[in-house]
Amino acid sequence: MAKSSGKVTIKKYANRRLYDTESSTYITLDRLAAMVREGREFEVVDAKTGDDITRQVLTQIIVDEEARGSTMLPINFLKQLIGLYGNSMQNFVPSYLEAAMDAFQRNQSAVKDALGPNMFAELAKRNMAMFEDAAQAFTGKKAEAKPSGSPNANDVDDLKAELAALKAKVDKLSR
Repeated sequence: MAKSSGKVTIKKYANRRLYDTESSTYITLDRLAAMVREGREFEVVDAKTGDDITRQVLTQIIVDEEARGSTMLPINFLKQLIGLYGNSMQNFVPSYLEAAMDAFQRNQSAVKDALGPNMFAELAKRNMAMFEDAAQAFTGKKAEAKPSGSPNANDVDDLKAELAALKAKVDKLSR
C-alpha cells in the first residue's frame, strides 16, 4: 500500500456527514474505505465534541461491507470475539489480533506463491483452533464443542511443527 504523507482529519457531523479537512469536501464511508486501502493515515473526530471516533467509523465500514455480502469474518470468530468482551482475555486480544494481521500482511505474497491460494483457509481454521485452545488455557473454560477433525493436544504439536516448517519456507523466500 502506498502511503501519503500526513494524517488527514475527518470530521463527522451530527447529520452523519463526513468532512475531509484536507480536500475540503464531504466524503462517504466508501471513500474512507478506499483511503484505508491506499494506506492513507486519517483520524475521524466528532465535529461537536472533538472526540476521536475513528474506531467506531472503521467498525461501521466493516459492518457495511459484511452487509453487502463481502463476508470475511466467520460467524464463529465473531461469536468468540463478542464472548471475550468483559473477559479477562479482553486486554490481550487487540495486540494478538494486530500482531496476527501484521504477520499475515508481511508474509501474504511469499506464502501465497509458495503454497497456493487454498492454503489461507486451512491456516485460518488452524489459527482459530489454536486461538480457542489458548483462550481455554487462560480462562479454564471448555470451548464449545469442536467440529470433527478439530485438533487435539497431539494435533496442536503437529500444527506447531508444520507452522515452524512454513515459517522456515517463508523466511527462505523473503531473503
